[in-house]
Amino acid sequence: MKHSQPDVPDTLGADLRALRKGRGLTLVELADKLGRSVGWLSQVERDISELSITDLRQIAACMDVSVSMLFRNGAAPAHEAGFIVRKNARRPIGSNIKGLVEELLSPDLTDDFEMVHSTFQPHSRIKEQVRRPTQEVGYVLSGQLEIEIEGVTHLINPGDSFRIRGEAFRWSNPFDTPAVAIWVIAPPVY
Repeated sequence: MKHSQPDVPDTLGADLRALRKGRGLTLVELADKLGRSVGWLSQVERDISELSITDLRQIAACMDVSVSMLFRNGAAPAHEAGFIVRKNARRPIGSNIKGLVEELLSPDLTDDFEMVHSTFQPHSRIKEQVRRPTQEVGYVLSGQLEIEIEGVTHLINPGDSFRIRGEAFRWSNPFDTPAVAIWVIAPPVY
């Protein structure tokens, strides 16, 4: 298997397939959006075709993810690849919401769920409500977080957890310290 970028993980094709399926896109639909053939995209998802950085940028744009999310920050030793994610090797993921830093704790996006380390900076918030066809569970490690679920605001403290099952929600951290949470989402959305 060859990639034109040395730090592209061997699971890139599987991650791209998971992202495509998570967005409800068929191979044909994504290939059309990219202006590429279904055969080429199929080979990409099987880690057969080489990808240029331009290809990665186009795919990331179509999937609404950052290009950096498709890269590992540090290569895992062969015996850990696919099993262990070291703190310095977490991949940045998520949207570009100001004040939110999200890192993938799962080794890749091929599971039925994804686990995310989320840091909510002081005085940050998401303005628009989010509703997605997922089941999500969060656990606050430190700081405090306000979660509004279906119009009801809940204060979540360290050690507290919450669940969202397709309900409209939004978060805010109106406090002076960061809030850190572990967020599990099924099926994966990033």
